[in-house]
Amino acid sequence: MRHIESQIQKNCVTWFRLQFPNIGCLLFSVPNGGARNTREAGIMKAEGVTAGVSDLILLYPSREFHSLCIELKTEKGRQSPAQEEWQIHAAKHGNKYVICRSFDDFCQEIRQYLSEDNNRVNTSVKEKRQTI
Repeated sequence: MRHIESQIQKNCVTWFRLQFPNIGCLLFSVPNGGARNTREAGIMKAEGVTAGVSDLILLYPSREFHSLCIELKTEKGRQSPAQEEWQIHAAKHGNKYVICRSFDDFCQEIRQYLSEDNNRVNTSVKEKRQTI
């Protein structure tokens, strides 16, 4: 992941975990990128690393989707063929897949995705606070 995309991703994750502490742990990154030697890459592939998986996954269902898969790209960034293929598979099996090109895009997509379940998200926060 390029430095600019990395900074956007860090900001997105920080914002999400502050805004939605009750489901913050359900947004996670999939660290597929980076340079690896052949042996390490082979081990990781055998362990289940899959080319093209989105940068972030929100493992929280909405009324329409099982999860939200988020690919972060700069304004000029393009998906790789593996990312395009993974997008098709993810969407085909009931997951929402979005490409966010900025922090604002991310916030908008998250709010839209969670808006149908806002009562459930907010209720969970209240319940958590009451049990502490």
